[in-house]
Amino acid sequence: MCLLKSHLRIIKILIEKDTFKLLNEKLYLLPIYLKMNKNIFYLLFGISILFTSCIPTKDLIYLQNKNGSSTDLPISEVMSKPYRLQVNDVLSITIKADDPKLVTIFNPTNKGETDNVGSSLYFSGYTVDDHGNIRIPVLGEINAIGFTVEELRLKIEKQLLDEYFKKEANIFVIVRMAGFKYTISGEVGSMGTKFLFQDHVNIMEAIANSGDITITGDRKAVTIIRQTPTGTEMHDIDLTDVNVMKSPYYHLQPNDFIYVKPLKQKTWGTGKTGIESMSTIITVLSLFTTTLVLLKL
Repeated sequence: MCLLKSHLRIIKILIEKDTFKLLNEKLYLLPIYLKMNKNIFYLLFGISILFTSCIPTKDLIYLQNKNGSSTDLPISEVMSKPYRLQVNDVLSITIKADDPKLVTIFNPTNKGETDNVGSSLYFSGYTVDDHGNIRIPVLGEINAIGFTVEELRLKIEKQLLDEYFKKEANIFVIVRMAGFKYTISGEVGSMGTKFLFQDHVNIMEAIANSGDITITGDRKAVTIIRQTPTGTEMHDIDLTDVNVMKSPYYHLQPNDFIYVKPLKQKTWGTGKTGIESMSTIITVLSLFTTTLVLLKL
């Protein structure tokens, strides 16, 4: 009986203070709160997609100072291994002397070195055959595979002095690669096999010559594939870090293959910039809303 009286007293107090009325109002507003929270959730979800789908600036800038050290500090030079000739390499070889008539027979043409540029070297140059040899007029076959350009030059010069000329003839030999050849593929402006007529090429020069990496290219993991006498080497380098200049793969070697992988944003298809991502989100929401309306009809 006492328990019943206490319950009745509590109910009376609640009625006097309009507690049930307030509770009813709260329950009435609950769907509105839920709807608002749902909209806020969708808004936050869209914003999160916007920020995660955009490509941040730090992924696009080359050679950043990521350790926080002074940018004035010199980058220590890394001595890369000298390139050793391989099968199918094309060489430009010119033999000269004080008296040009003495060496005319050793040169395939009389037009001079100026013609040995561009694609003409493919036909007039000396190609390292499958046996690793090149064929020079009069001198015959000379083994070239595994030698550096400088070592091959000294070898040809020594054979000329030993077999055909005296030291007084002032014979000297010029041996060069017929252009610096490399191949680039992936997320770049211009893919394919490229030729640069210079002795040394670094990765930045090669990429600039290929139209730069696209906005969807992964600058943090550019793959270099290199053929060596001992086999194939593959290595990834981060072009957004200034310390990449310390890598032996920063300086290319002839016949290197460069592959630039795409960023995950490209496979998502959400857009490369904030505006593109927002347009994608609006399109998806519009499609979702239209589908709901059609289903209710």
